[in-house]
Amino acid sequence: MRKVCLDMVYELAKQDPRVFFIGSDLGAGTLDSFKREMPERFFMEGVSEATVIGIAAGLALEGKIPYVNTIATFLTRRCFEQIAVDLCLHNANVRLIGNGGGLVYAPLGPTHLAIDDLAILRALPNMTIVAPADANEMRRCMRATLTHQGPLYIRLAKGGDPIVTSDTEPFTIGRAVLMREGADALLVTTGVTLQVALAAAALLREQGVEAAVLHLPTVKPLDAGTLIRHAAEVPAIVTVEEHTLMGGLGSAVVEALAEAGLAPAKRLKRIGIPDVFPDQYGSQASLMRRYGITAEHAAATVTGLLSGALREGAPSMTLEP
Repeated sequence: MRKVCLDMVYELAKQDPRVFFIGSDLGAGTLDSFKREMPERFFMEGVSEATVIGIAAGLALEGKIPYVNTIATFLTRRCFEQIAVDLCLHNANVRLIGNGGGLVYAPLGPTHLAIDDLAILRALPNMTIVAPADANEMRRCMRATLTHQGPLYIRLAKGGDPIVTSDTEPFTIGRAVLMREGADALLVTTGVTLQVALAAAALLREQGVEAAVLHLPTVKPLDAGTLIRHAAEVPAIVTVEEHTLMGGLGSAVVEALAEAGLAPAKRLKRIGIPDVFPDQYGSQASLMRRYGITAEHAAATVTGLLSGALREGAPSMTLEP
């Protein structure tokens, strides 16, 4: 996914002279073709992410479209003030590409785990947030970023993720995608956890439960209309995300449904990372299992809601030791 994303920046730059690339402390060889063919629009800065945001803001205010790329935790936590004041306040056309959204950098520990990036940036006016599910959707998403107005955050997974989307329709920023029909339950997801939701729906079908899967590649602005329409048709709703439960996709979904008067608290559960700093090293997959971000747990949560086993306020998962 990351390679496709950066390759698309190169392709967009060849089409539009306004496109610039700014990397922060990235590996040697990143976008060599861009650097060789368009050196005046390629910048590789050191470990000074806040300064990079300032550079990008200045370019955007002069009519350019900079794409900034670095590790997601550094981009969102370290640069929060610059993003808020330099980008969002001015509605600047800067694209922030965050490497390793979620638990990707599990081998490096909690300092590198971008489990709160969506929550951080959701709070900022004018910020748009997208989290494509796979390389195919990333390619379509990147085409849409060129004409988007205002700052935009692009959440990257680690790459090599299964392809679960199709090229049948163009990517539209702000629009949800119904991936699977079902009248018994609704699984709502974003980013790479789409594959978890689809696998959970397959497990549920084996049990005679037909679950719809609604993919929200745009976390902000949320496609509340589509969400509410599908949520109203089912007795159980489960959100799945590779993010803390504080302020991410699940929070956005609950807010939208509560304001629509659907009283979701009695029939909705959120799957994600609890209010903790992950305390184990390992792999992305091992930490996702630890926090129940799996097809098996999602399917069990749906069946529990449908059977009434998950009482309001009862824990919906048990952490692995």
